[in-house]
This record gives sequence, structure tokens and C-alpha cells, in this order.
Amino acid sequence: MRKYDKTILIGMFFLLLILLSSSIFFFSRTQDDRIAALSDTIIFEFRSALSSEMAQLLSFSLALAENGDLKEALQKEDESNGYQILRNITERFKKHTHMTSLRLQALTPDFFILARSWDEGFEGMPIWWFRDDLETLKNNKQPKVGMETGRLLTFKSTIPIRSNKKLLGYLEVIHLIDEFSVKLRSKGIELFALMDEVYLEKASLMRDFPRLFGRVIANQNYNISLKRRIEDIETNKLFAKQFFMQDNRLFLWEPMYNGEGDEIGGYLLVLSENSLRNFEADSQNFLRFGQFSEEDIKQALELNGQNFGSFKSGYDRDLVGLLSKLHEEDKRELEQEAREILNLYEKNELIDIILDNKYQEKKNGVIE
Repeated sequence: MRKYDKTILIGMFFLLLILLSSSIFFFSRTQDDRIAALSDTIIFEFRSALSSEMAQLLSFSLALAENGDLKEALQKEDESNGYQILRNITERFKKHTHMTSLRLQALTPDFFILARSWDEGFEGMPIWWFRDDLETLKNNKQPKVGMETGRLLTFKSTIPIRSNKKLLGYLEVIHLIDEFSVKLRSKGIELFALMDEVYLEKASLMRDFPRLFGRVIANQNYNISLKRRIEDIETNKLFAKQFFMQDNRLFLWEPMYNGEGDEIGGYLLVLSENSLRNFEADSQNFLRFGQFSEEDIKQALELNGQNFGSFKSGYDRDLVGLLSKLHEEDKRELEQEAREILNLYEKNELIDIILDNKYQEKKNGVIE
């Protein structure tokens, strides 16, 4: 009888062991699937936010490119006046919006600097020799936007400026990636924008920037203490799966592409356990701070060069259109400028603008 009981106990022990192993495997599998699903969602939202950043920059650039004073400065090759115009624009936007790192520069048709908002003394300097991305503009002379290498790695939107059909030059709007990093941090995501070292040959201002994973950290407001913790993570696993959990942190890897579609580095996103929990609890609203999409970029490019509708100029049209795209706190001061512009319009012209906007709205529903 005792021998029989012993056999039952041994059998139950092995059965329990099998069940425990299966449970551990199932739980581990479930956790992996959960992390993989969350990673896909976060990367999708990050790509949307990145597209939004570029679309906003493009829309802003298209509006500024209609500035009549800037066109006149390019026509007259008036470097001093060009500098003052660009500086005044950036100071106003730095004061009234979150675009604190905004930089503008006007280029001649041959890609020499006419003026730049942040520094005098570079007038007449060629920039084509360290800006490979300008080769496309040289050929098609169409607006472009993207993450581009140069002296620094930055968001750049470059817009042709024309008088009728004559090319006067280009306006370039530049935005540091640090402000994008701040937006992500406010949502619980730490960003390391990593540029491949091969671009240091021309990116002279980044040669002393710190490295991570053998790449250059482009955003200077990265989390220093976090950098020390992640220098030794298993990069092979991270690059192979594009996500990796270690020390209760989720690491995500997203390739970085320039405007030509060439891979120039990567974005490392890091979420703490608390941030990951918050994201999972409210994944629908966590990172939806962008207001533009890739479709907005396409539409903005298609609108460039078309007539102004009921507006007197493209600048008026684009400024009014830009207001609806900005965050509430960013557009308060710009609304005043829009009011001043619209006060110059006749009553019938304002009615035409309202009617144009009304009939351009997209309508959804069922026709009965």
C-alpha cells in the first residue's frame, strides 16, 4: 500500500512540475506578446509624432516664404535687411510660441547664404559643399522637409521663393531635435537621437558630441544618468527585435531616415516601468500630441504655388490656415496678427473667405 501511495505522490509531483513549467512558459509567452504589442503601438505613435513635427515645419515654412519683404531682400541681394527680417520673425515666434530653437536662413538660387537669423558674418558663404540634401532641390526646385545632416542634425524645411515664375532663392526653416525630445519626455519617453559617425566629416559642430552604440547623440538634452545605465545593454537583441526589456525598462529602436529615404542613424526610445504602465492604461491618448500627418505634408506640397483663393496673398492664406494647426497656447499671439491682416479686408472679401472655408470642409454621412 505504501509503495502504491509513493507512486501516486511521485506522479503528482511530476504532474505539478509539468503544470508549473507550462504556466511559467505561458506567462512568459504572454508577457513577451504584451511587450511586443505595446512596442508596436509606441513605435506607430512615434512615427506619427515625427510626421507631425515635419508637417508643422513645412506648413510654417510655406507661410513664411510668401513674406514680401524677404522676397524684396533676395531680389536686391540686401544681406543686412535680410538678416533683420529673419531675426525679427524668429524673435517673435520664440517669444510667443514653443519654437524656441527656431532658425531661419535665406539662400540664393546657387545655395549661397544671403542671411541667417542667428548669426551675421556668414553672408556669401556656400553651403552646398556640406549639404548633400540640397542636390535634390537643385534638380527639381520643389519644397522639401526632413531630418537632415549638416553642421548639426536637425529638422529642415527648404522652400523655393519665387516672384511669379522667377526663382529668387530659398527659405530654410531649421528646428533642433531637442524640442521634439522635450515633447516626448513630457509623455514619459526618453529620446536618444543617434547619427551614424560617417556624417561627422561634414557635421563639424557635432565632432565633440558624446557617443552611444558607436553613434553620435544629436540631441544635447539627453538623459545623462540614463545613458550610463544603457551603455552595456545587449544591442544585438535590440537591433534584431527593435525592442528589448532590461532592468524594468523598455528600449525601442527605430531607424532614422533623411528626406531622401537614406538611413542615417536611429532613434532610441526608453520607457521606465511606470511610463510603460501609464501607456498601457491609456494607449489611445498617451502620445497623440501631433496634429499633422504624412497626408498633411502631401497636401501642403500640393497647395504650394496654387492661387490664394479669396485671400490677397499666400502669406495671409497660410498664416490663417496655420492657426488651426497650432497648440492653443502657441496661437494666442499669432491670432492678433491674423486679426490685423483681416481688418484690412472688405466685408465682401471676408464673406468669400468664410464661404470658401465652409465648402472646402470634408463632410461625412449618409445621403438620404
